[in-house]
Amino acid sequence: MKIGLISLGCPKNLVDSEVMLGLARQAGHELTRDAAAADVIVVNTCAFIDSAKQESVDAILEMAEHKKDGACRRLIVTGCLAERYRDRLRAEIPEIDAVLGTGQVPEIVGAISGASSHAGASPLTFFKTGTRPQDPEPRIPSPPPALARTARERRRGTPKRQGREGGEPLPDYLYDAETPRVLATPSHYAYVKVAEGCDYACAFCIIPTLRGHYRSRSAGSIVQEARALAARGVKELLLISQDTTFYGVDRGERGALAALLRQLNAVDGLEWIRLLYLYPTTIDDGTLAAMAECHKVCKYIDLPLQHASNPVLKRMKRPGTRQTYDRLLDRIRARVPGVALRTTFVVGFPGETGHDVAELGRFVEDQAFEHVGVFTYSHEEGTSAYGLDDSVPASAKRRRRSRIMSLQKRLVGRRQKGRLGERVRVLVDGPSDDHDLVLKARLASQAPDIDASVFLTDCDPSAYRSGDFAEVEIIGARAYDLIARPT
Repeated sequence: MKIGLISLGCPKNLVDSEVMLGLARQAGHELTRDAAAADVIVVNTCAFIDSAKQESVDAILEMAEHKKDGACRRLIVTGCLAERYRDRLRAEIPEIDAVLGTGQVPEIVGAISGASSHAGASPLTFFKTGTRPQDPEPRIPSPPPALARTARERRRGTPKRQGREGGEPLPDYLYDAETPRVLATPSHYAYVKVAEGCDYACAFCIIPTLRGHYRSRSAGSIVQEARALAARGVKELLLISQDTTFYGVDRGERGALAALLRQLNAVDGLEWIRLLYLYPTTIDDGTLAAMAECHKVCKYIDLPLQHASNPVLKRMKRPGTRQTYDRLLDRIRARVPGVALRTTFVVGFPGETGHDVAELGRFVEDQAFEHVGVFTYSHEEGTSAYGLDDSVPASAKRRRRSRIMSLQKRLVGRRQKGRLGERVRVLVDGPSDDHDLVLKARLASQAPDIDASVFLTDCDPSAYRSGDFAEVEIIGARAYDLIARPT
């Protein structure tokens, strides 16, 4: 059969999509990018915040139309929305033939054939990923809660039941190096999950309920996968999990991440190794030393701090304070000279005041992060914060987000001017979306999709392929992005 898949949400969900595509192809099915031609359509969903839930439901209903006017015979819903609302999905969208949660990835082949025990009552491109933000920082609004709201007016409102539905145990699935994958990223970079799940209890976050307890893969499995990816032409490896610096601790292997980085640094063919999703309490000196000493490991730290006001951090059940964060960032910069720092914040958390936002602004200005993203708080059932009064109006949340992002934009703009004339090495991602004669590339300090880019002009685009490295000179800046020409 022809299988199409839409993958929504984060890179961790994308890896699940790639595994499902790999399993489908291994079972003899054909993959298609044409929704109208697909016999089976899979929608791998996100349910982190309201807007993500809405995007997922809209995608499900859009694909359900192909059961009427296309070749589609089966519609399968997977991922976090399926994990969280499996009963409601089955009840409210009868076109769905099977619902698989985050721990049921290996059951995709049975769901395709109709043999899954988790069947219902009976933008990858296409196969595509969800829409990526055009701005380098995420713009995620917080609409009123809804599970199903579409042009077909099939809205039912937010489910009353807290957290997950269906009485299923917490997910415990974890793929390994032997699991087939079809990469949905450009061929020169790939995400690798080093672990799955989360054991933290941040007040605003539903992820531990949706993904289960933290569980690390073995270093041998990760290195084996890295070698296989490098042999396929992957140049950049992005290591991901809910807390990448906690890697190995659950297995009693302290220092495991530093050791893993040193092993990956020796893999032939890899050029860049990037860490995403680090946690402030688990960044140890060994990891920082490996980052500083391993020439393939990007001096780049993605460290979601969520806020900088001590009262807000306490209500969020986040570790640390503004003062401990300052000391941590100073330590990181001292041990990894030239490191680029990315962080994300949440504004509009219950009880947040104008004073708290001003404190956050001072923190952003003092620390001069290379990359900042700001989300507006989404009041999510099943979290401990759901018991608090969602006291900050949506309009105020949006203004606060705009305030911090405008500050960051001004700070970055000033720093960009000081880079004119600098010569740097970039990784070419491919042609620019806006102009065929301009190439899109990245510095080692820029991750794909979430950060700004370097645009190469005054060059022959045909002389470069995606995955090539180039030495360039920075000649200009445009908002967050840099403009460069080959040297």
